[in-house]
Amino acid sequence: MEKYIVGIDLGGMGAKGALFSSAGELLAFDKLPTNKADGFEGTMQILKSLVDLLAEKAGVALQDVAAIGCGAPGVVDSRNGVVLRWSNFDWNNVPFAKRLEELTGKPVFVANDANVAALGEAKFGATAKYQSSILLTIGTGIGGGIVFDGKLIEGYKSAGAELGHITIRENGLPCGCGRKGCYEKYASTTALISQTRHAMVERLDSVMWQVADGKIENVDGRTAFIAARQGDETAKKVIEQFVGYLSEGIADFVNILRPEAIVLGGGIANEGEALFAPLREAVDKRSYIAMDIVPLKIVGAQLGNKAGVYGAYCLATENDL
Repeated sequence: MEKYIVGIDLGGMGAKGALFSSAGELLAFDKLPTNKADGFEGTMQILKSLVDLLAEKAGVALQDVAAIGCGAPGVVDSRNGVVLRWSNFDWNNVPFAKRLEELTGKPVFVANDANVAALGEAKFGATAKYQSSILLTIGTGIGGGIVFDGKLIEGYKSAGAELGHITIRENGLPCGCGRKGCYEKYASTTALISQTRHAMVERLDSVMWQVADGKIENVDGRTAFIAARQGDETAKKVIEQFVGYLSEGIADFVNILRPEAIVLGGGIANEGEALFAPLREAVDKRSYIAMDIVPLKIVGAQLGNKAGVYGAYCLATENDL
C-alpha cells in the first residue's frame, strides 16, 4: 500500500505544506496563516489542520500518511524535536515534534527551516547532482544550510550553520545578534539597499534616482542592477562593492568546507549572470585553492518557496522510511 509524506515549512506569517508520494512526487500544496498571538498550542493546531487539508486535497486517507517532516525557524534541536528558541514567537524549549505527534498520530521530524531548505535544494533542486553543497538565502538577513554526502551539517544540538553571522569586518556594523561586522550586515539584500541609498545620496546624478522614481524609499535589491544595465557608473560600483562583500563570506565557507557547489536563494539570485559572473571571479580570487584546480559551481536556487516543503519531505523519509 502506498504511504505518503507531509512536508511543512513553518514561518512567522504562514505555514506552507505539501503532501508527497513515497517516491517524492508532490501531490498537493497549500498554506495556512500563522500568528504569534496563536501561541505554541494554537500554532500546533494550525499545523494539524494543514495536514488534514493536504490529505483531503490529495484525496489521501490520513491513515496512509506515514510521517511528517517540518522546517521551523529559530534554533531547533532536530535530534530531540525541540525548538530551543524562536525569538519572533517567544518560543523557548517547546516540544514541537512530540506535540504534533500527539495531535496527528504520526511520527514528526523537525529541523531549522534554512537547513531544511538546503536539503530540499540538494535533493530536488539546483544542487541535486552534487554530493556537497551550501545554500545561502539572501534576504532581510542571510540564512542557509550545509549538506555533505547528502546529510545536513547542523552542529551540536543543531545550533550551527548560522552562515549570516561570521565576522567579515572586525568592529564593523552592529548586528542584531549582538556582534559587530557580521556577514549579513554587508551582504544581505537589506545591506544592498542601504549601500544603494548611500551611493544615491552621494551622487544625485545617478540613474538609480530615475529607477526609484526620485524617491529613496523606493530603493530595493534590484535598483542598482537595473541602473547598471543602463550604464550608470555609480550603480556599477555599488554592485562591485556588494559582490566583494558577498564573495568574502563564500570564500570563507569554501576554504573551510570546500563544497562542490554554492547555491544562492532569495530575490537577488534572479539577477542571474549579472550577479553570478562577477561573483564567481571574486570568489575564485579569494579562495585558497583556485577553481581550475578544484572546481566550484555557484548557481541559483531552483525550488523557490517550495524548497522548505521538499526538504521537509527529505527529512521525514531519511528518518522514518
